[in-house]
Amino acid sequence: MGSEGNDNEVKMIPCLVFSEEIEEGSEEWRDMSRKVREACETHGCFVLVHNRTSLMRLQEEMLTAMKDLFDLPEETKMKHTSPKPYRSYHANCPVIPLCQSFGVDDAPHPFTAQAFTHLMWPHGNPSFCETLRSMSEELLELNLELMKMIVEGFDLPKHYVFDVERMKSTSNFRMIKYKPPPSSSSGQDLETGLIPHTDKCAITTLCQNDVQGLQVLSKQGQWIDVNVPRHGVVVVVGDILKAWSNGRLHAVTHRVMMGGEKERYSFASFALPEDEDEIEVPPELVDADHPLLYRPFTYGEYLDYYISSLLENALEVFAGV
Repeated sequence: MGSEGNDNEVKMIPCLVFSEEIEEGSEEWRDMSRKVREACETHGCFVLVHNRTSLMRLQEEMLTAMKDLFDLPEETKMKHTSPKPYRSYHANCPVIPLCQSFGVDDAPHPFTAQAFTHLMWPHGNPSFCETLRSMSEELLELNLELMKMIVEGFDLPKHYVFDVERMKSTSNFRMIKYKPPPSSSSGQDLETGLIPHTDKCAITTLCQNDVQGLQVLSKQGQWIDVNVPRHGVVVVVGDILKAWSNGRLHAVTHRVMMGGEKERYSFASFALPEDEDEIEVPPELVDADHPLLYRPFTYGEYLDYYISSLLENALEVFAGV
């Protein structure tokens, strides 16, 4: 999983293997917690490979269901609107013309999943509704498991688990389709599917079909291909975990580049604090080698600032000490 840099060294994104069940507090749990923390520090992301049967099944069902969703008439898809950013049906943007997406808040809640499904299929689609609810719930629980591992990996007191639980108190489940670029048939270079950005959440778990395209920017300034195996899950650190960890965890810049002639489908769960939740660095993560980098702030204030400024370094400008 990587691409050659200018020095011909192949840069690899960490790949961690999760067993069916890792018992919290076990030696395997502690060992995996250390690996998760290290991957989030060094790369800001990693690929998680698992043998969790229920998750594998749901990944396949979700990808199949998404094709039916995006094949709906445009006027139907446009019914999904929200006053919040990045939630409405989004398509035909001049900056990312290959991309269409839906964002659904709190999709694990049965009422939310039903409301979205009935908006798209007024006569009902129980199969899609249950797949949406179950898949989003599975990824949200995985987000919490990973954030608990980060607390363990830093050897922090157990009460900080409540902090990370608040960071997933709300969630956004996003479903994305990328069209192949028109240039594919002429053999031209890759085209942008999604522009470079960091996630504005705490942590992201992302699944995709077999069409690759995700790239992350290394700390050395090189773009690295993230080749995701079948049933793999990409884990990405967001700005909120970066701030909470006093900058020890790396919020990696990433993008999607499209080539070839096949459509790319992906879906992701973004773990989010409530707007009024305060993000504050644990004092245990501040010392002589790690001076305080970020002042306390609420999530809603930061998100409003980013939306109004769209600065690449919005976190540093807004909350930097």
